[in-house]
Amino acid sequence: MAEHRAYERCLAELGCEVRRLPAGPEEPDAVFIEDTAVVLDELAIVARPGAASRRSEVEPVARALEPLRPLARIAPPATLDGGDVLVLGRIVLVGRSARTDDLAAAQLARHLAPWCYEVRQVTVTGCLHLKTAVTRVGDELLLLNPKWIDPSSLPPMDSVAVDPAEPYGANALLVAGTVLVPASAPRTRERLERRGLRVHAVDNAELAKAEAGLTCCSLIVARTGG
Repeated sequence: MAEHRAYERCLAELGCEVRRLPAGPEEPDAVFIEDTAVVLDELAIVARPGAASRRSEVEPVARALEPLRPLARIAPPATLDGGDVLVLGRIVLVGRSARTDDLAAAQLARHLAPWCYEVRQVTVTGCLHLKTAVTRVGDELLLLNPKWIDPSSLPPMDSVAVDPAEPYGANALLVAGTVLVPASAPRTRERLERRGLRVHAVDNAELAKAEAGLTCCSLIVARTGG
């Protein structure tokens, strides 16, 4: 809880308006809110988490997003975790994982087609979600763990590999020009700083025990229309 409060403070200091949603004791994974939706400028996709125990988390998030974006939904039997979706401009990567299936990727492609997004599936091995293996840390820069995702399967962008001793360091959160990285990945942080990025370390050691990264604990909703 202390780590999560510090995470919220960090987002607020970067200029975010932090909105906290309630969760009951029967929803211990609700802190990993990223898995419940995918938010783009044009709409939000309400996910259908791969773990059945998490599906009660979805509707409160959908209600919170409804005033902010038009909604589309992943319909059963498809399953999709938001942590398996990485938006790179008009390219949307969807990880093939234990939580996200081909049916969901096809539905996502149909929902996004009117806005000319291209949905591409990529294979992830050794970790739970796509964003455990790769995240965006700049307009044309990725941070990745090459043991968990094949760099050749990604769009032709520049990339930084994590330090081999810090495999979970690839999950970073880009907010307002600052890259939040796990405090447990200091060597990876140095690699990003050498690329001229503004980097801020956040302690998530307890959350990481559930393989949670820094993207997991928030849904970033960009302001649109002024």
